[in-house]
Formats: sequence, C-alpha cells, structure tokens
Amino acid sequence: MFADEIHAARHVRKVHSTSISAFASPGASPIGHVIEGVPRLHFTPERHRAVPLPVRPATVEIVHTTLGGDSSPLDDLARRADGVVVAAFGAGHVPQTWVEPLQALAERIPVVLASRTGAGSVLSSTYAFPGSESDLLARGLISAGPLDPYKARLLLLAQLRAGADRATVETAFAERC
Repeated sequence: MFADEIHAARHVRKVHSTSISAFASPGASPIGHVIEGVPRLHFTPERHRAVPLPVRPATVEIVHTTLGGDSSPLDDLARRADGVVVAAFGAGHVPQTWVEPLQALAERIPVVLASRTGAGSVLSSTYAFPGSESDLLARGLISAGPLDPYKARLLLLAQLRAGADRATVETAFAERC
C-alpha cells in the first residue's frame, strides 16, 4: 500500500525517486484503495504457483542494451552467471551484433528477454529482423512477457535457486504472460 492505493506486487514499481505517489502500476491499476483506514480490494489478481524453496546458490545478471553499444557486456556471462536477463529495447529488440552471442549464451544457460521500458510486454511475432523479438525467441531466449527486467531477474533467480531445469523456467515465465 502506498498513498492509499493497494498494488499487486507483479505490477507495482517505483516511478519517482521522492514523490509521495512514487509507486504506480504501469500498464495496470491499483487493485484496491484504503478508504477511511479500511483496505478495499476492487479485484484479486490470479495467483501463480509458488516457487519452491531455494536449494542451491545461483547468480543471475541483467545486461542492458544501449544504442551503438557492442556485445562486450555479454562476454564471459556463461562463466560468471547461471542465468541472464536481457533488458532489451522496446518490445524485445537488441542490436544485431548481440544476436549470435545471445544465441550461444542461450544454448548454455537460460537467457530471458525483457523490455527495458518498464511497461508493456515483450512481443512474440510482430517483427522479424535479426535481433527482433521473434528472431531471439526462435534462437532460444525465453520471453519475460510483461515482467520488467528486475522482476524477471527475481523470478529466474528463484527458479534457478530452487534447482529448476530449463523447461521449468520456461513454464514459470509462460504462466505469467
């Protein structure tokens, strides 16, 4: 609850560094309000299957796309991390120089494709150029759907710490699309 609004964890994010209304649910709305000190829910979000308790350590890195950047942020990630989240442009696009390194990485560890915009979903079949969402998904990346890179990292980290295999990770993300 923030500023008399009740938000679902899957949607809420901090959108301002100091404002009293610093939290919002981009692409969604509050699920309720506090009225005269009493929480009133307008609706209850669908519940997802719980992630099992952690059984092992894991590391998940986020790599951010940048205009004009090269693929050096992807170097040695398979050695340093158990999973990666790509904070991609728009609906899930990366520079063409990232395509082959990401495919090679996705062959070794789970690589999740998220939009860095903070609202909206990764698409699946709208664009078809090298580095587009459909191209990357066909090369083995996993769609984060509507999850931003930070929430996608937490879901991937929880899955990997619980010992999930690739199919289980894919299912966990597909359930949230």
